Amino acid sequence: MKESNDLEEMGELKSFWVIDTPDTNFDMLKKGLSVDVAILGAGIVGITAALFLKEAGLSVALIEAERVIKDVTANTTAKVTAAHNIIYSNLESHFGKDGARIYGEANQKSIDKIESIVKERNIDCDFRRLPCYIYSENPDERDMLKKEAKAAADAGLNATYTETSPLPFEIAGAVQYENQAEFHPRKYLLNLIQSINGDNSYIFENTRALNIKEGDINEVITDKGPIKAKNVIVATHFPIYDPSHLFAKMYPSMSYAIGVYLNEPFPKGMYVSTQPTITYRSSPSDKGDIVIVSGANHKVGHEPDTIAFYKKLEKHARDHFNVKSIDYHWSTQDNITMDNVPYIGKIESKSKGVYVATGFMKWGMTNGTVAAMIISDLILGNDNPWSSFFDPSRSKPKLESAKEFIGTNIDVAKELLSGRLSRPKSIKPSELENSEGRIIKVDGKKVAAYKDEDGKVYAVSSACVHLGCQVVWNNAEKTWDCPCHGSRYRYDGKVIHAPALGDLPEYKDLEK
Repeated sequence: MKESNDLEEMGELKSFWVIDTPDTNFDMLKKGLSVDVAILGAGIVGITAALFLKEAGLSVALIEAERVIKDVTANTTAKVTAAHNIIYSNLESHFGKDGARIYGEANQKSIDKIESIVKERNIDCDFRRLPCYIYSENPDERDMLKKEAKAAADAGLNATYTETSPLPFEIAGAVQYENQAEFHPRKYLLNLIQSINGDNSYIFENTRALNIKEGDINEVITDKGPIKAKNVIVATHFPIYDPSHLFAKMYPSMSYAIGVYLNEPFPKGMYVSTQPTITYRSSPSDKGDIVIVSGANHKVGHEPDTIAFYKKLEKHARDHFNVKSIDYHWSTQDNITMDNVPYIGKIESKSKGVYVATGFMKWGMTNGTVAAMIISDLILGNDNPWSSFFDPSRSKPKLESAKEFIGTNIDVAKELLSGRLSRPKSIKPSELENSEGRIIKVDGKKVAAYKDEDGKVYAVSSACVHLGCQVVWNNAEKTWDCPCHGSRYRYDGKVIHAPALGDLPEYKDLEK
């Protein structure tokens, strides 16, 4: 079948989960206050932890830089599963069978926890239990899948090897996980936030956290005033406060998604192909089941032609299914840790009450719920059987992961150096084509310039405000992306992703 010529034929640039739900409108912080727990970031970690802690009798303040459930959590595929591609054989190799068991148990228990919340609160969020298949079309990967099935079963999961699936095309082999789930993440979380605001607890939108001053009582510095709290949870996807330099122990990876309608029923289940890594799941909608196809991964800021990655997804979908239409497309990013395990717990060993949750490896629905469970227990003084395994201060991983960690930081150094040594063309921003964005040289300075469809020019500094790496134009989303640590900015320089906390400075003299 013929591929579309441009992204306009791939529907709206917006997540299906956002299209399908109402907006929120919480107040911004107007004056300082004191609470038991301040939570930075209103995605699945922040909202779930806020609910747990408020139900335990603590006062909480949940703050979000823009709108709640509008960033990474709203752009997920929302597979609620412990089947995280090829993971358990690797965990067994790095952490032994006990480590793989803890990871599998924590993630499977998080599915049960989400289901219990859905039932207790009678949430209409399309939650349903389904099998999940990690499959390959390549016969050479059968041994790998058999090894993974055994490791997953040894970790306590209901996993078996199979060479058949309900998919409408042949596979070589698969790991079949039973008793997994999927849901609508915004419908789920929009219900949870109804119980957080009020009774000395708060939700603040359009309130950006900038720093934390640690002490017996911690102080969160925001752009709208301070919040004092004995405990602080940093759940901002990429930590906005990072005294232990977690940014150097993980890298941000971007993924793409398209919302597709088919001319045929979608087979019951969730599916993850190993090579290339592409995932499928369906969800009810007003037009029938929509199928979310996701994947086409790369490091943030390392691929300027991001339109090509949407096209890869489109081709894969059309090659494997009878596609009727593509109605939505969107992207997201997540952090990949050097040992494939999230960082959950005290942000550093000497911290008295600051906790972090990051590095979910693109499996944030279960890992994010695990994080909320662990950190809530730590704050409440409850024993948690998984906390030491996920602790950010855990011992160093084996050599293979250390090599990957060193390679990641060499990549950062190369990007920093190449940006400083680059020699962009000297032109006026007004000379750009409409809808074009690129780094140019103006009056001896490197400028990130974009001209929109109507000819209006936006020009900002090309140096990321985090550590100074040169940003890269993202032609599909019209953003400036940092290839070092994943900070992202809108076309006009407004920051949209940490670790950067400020905007790219505007270059005002556009005619030079």
